[in-house]
Amino acid sequence: MKKYKFAAGFILLAFASLTWSFREDLFQVSKNLDIFASLYKEVNINYVDETNPADMMRTSIDAMLERLDPYTEYIPESEIEDYKLKYVSTQYGGIGAATVFIEGKLFVNEVSEGYPADKQGVMPGDQVVKINNNEVKGKDRTQISQLLRGPRGSEVELLIIREGAVITKKLVRDEIKQPNVSYSGMTEEGIGYIRLDKFLENSAQEVKDAVTVLNKQQPKGMILDLRYNGGGILQEAVKIVNLFVGKDVLVVTQKGRNPQKTVTYKTFSEPVLPQIPLVVLIGGSSASASEIVAGSLQDLDRAIIVGQRSYGKGLVQQTFNLPYNSLVKVTVAKYFTPSGRCIQALDYAHKDANGKTLKFADSLANKFSTKVGRSVYDGNGVYPDVFVENNKLSPVTVSILTKNLFFDYANEYKKKNKSIAPAASFKISDADYDQFTASLANKDYSYISRTERLLSDLREEAEKENKLNVVKADLEDLKDKMLGAKKTELITHKPEIKRLLETQIVSRYYYERGKVMQAFQYDKELTAAKSLLSNNTKMLAILKGEGEYKTIGSPAKAIAAAAVSND
Repeated sequence: MKKYKFAAGFILLAFASLTWSFREDLFQVSKNLDIFASLYKEVNINYVDETNPADMMRTSIDAMLERLDPYTEYIPESEIEDYKLKYVSTQYGGIGAATVFIEGKLFVNEVSEGYPADKQGVMPGDQVVKINNNEVKGKDRTQISQLLRGPRGSEVELLIIREGAVITKKLVRDEIKQPNVSYSGMTEEGIGYIRLDKFLENSAQEVKDAVTVLNKQQPKGMILDLRYNGGGILQEAVKIVNLFVGKDVLVVTQKGRNPQKTVTYKTFSEPVLPQIPLVVLIGGSSASASEIVAGSLQDLDRAIIVGQRSYGKGLVQQTFNLPYNSLVKVTVAKYFTPSGRCIQALDYAHKDANGKTLKFADSLANKFSTKVGRSVYDGNGVYPDVFVENNKLSPVTVSILTKNLFFDYANEYKKKNKSIAPAASFKISDADYDQFTASLANKDYSYISRTERLLSDLREEAEKENKLNVVKADLEDLKDKMLGAKKTELITHKPEIKRLLETQIVSRYYYERGKVMQAFQYDKELTAAKSLLSNNTKMLAILKGEGEYKTIGSPAKAIAAAAVSND
């Protein structure tokens, strides 16, 4: 009896302590709100110059939330539609065209197959001058989007310039659907492939539909590509895992400071493909819900993960309504995969002397076990079972890409060539590449390389130490050699420049689907995945954790791989 009285007393004490803490938090919130409201009022009333109360409030809100993490954000009423398109829905009223600013001018960059812009003959390379008689000059991306979007069935008029001629295009807006699954199909080896770009509304159903269609063709295995997927809705991730895993299996747990935010998510229905060999592709851009799918399937030993270490976003956000139709999206919890690990890479609670967020060190990673006993680690994302080195683009390629120098050539190529080879096999010839490099002759694609920056820093240090005369000749010699090397970079980096140029060209003929298919020719991760799915012995060895596959992403291995990918 004494034992029960003690337990009851302990519970009452704990409840009283929690209640007191809650009241103290409420008091602090109320106190500081009073201080802030008074300060805000006095400044706006008494400041020497005219103030903008709305701008001041937005600045203060953004500054407050910025100290927390990048995912906790305020969404005013004017930004609700963009927020829904980014985080919730894949549909909006528009014309189905992407635009890009080049040297202050607005151009059509891509059109989506079958939508109003495509049907009315709007083409990549068209310069948009006016939208419904509104000059586009001086407007930003948000303003352009607001002009192009509108209710389905409403009209929009574009004034465009094409090859010097002024053309008017009248379009009727339609419901634009940006699918979560941008591509699905069978490879030549008889393997199903699904590319999932986001986890917004209906993403699980889209994957299920793709899986169902592909399964009718009796694939040898399935590849789920999450390499470019930044995440989305957690529940959609759980549903996608459920397509490959049996009923009532733990997929993910979210834990927050508030006990009410601690929730477990389990599979709730029978799987569609419980036995099919499965490979998931991930990379540095795979985040959030992508990591839940990859991490859970890895922990459950259901799929082999191929690629590079994922981004490492182990945080969960929830949206709350605010007055005047505004919202706030708040990080309410961390999520944990079935093994119990959290893959969050950045420690937003701690920053260095310069205010930069610190990463959790690989050397401090904790070990967890998958269902069959393979070792996995927390912190810094999901590490793949099979690592494929990611080749970074060279500085010259990045410069050509960011300065939109592929754009003009691709448009000219389309004018001169009415048709090209099928997307899956399309490649440009050496003569085409030579024409492209010739087109760059009078264009600026210059950049400052890391080596040049180091040489500049070395020169400054030599000047500070009065040693410039000693090393000046050597520095000038190195500089000349660097310039010589830069002149040949269009030849040195031809393969990667050529690939990106082909992607731009193929989109002019075969749209987004064609870009995906054409890129398969150079896809190292996809090649590795197909090779695995053709080798049942290796697949089983990895999933059973035999030999070198007993440990996945040990701190030493992860550090070494990061060093390789950063070279």
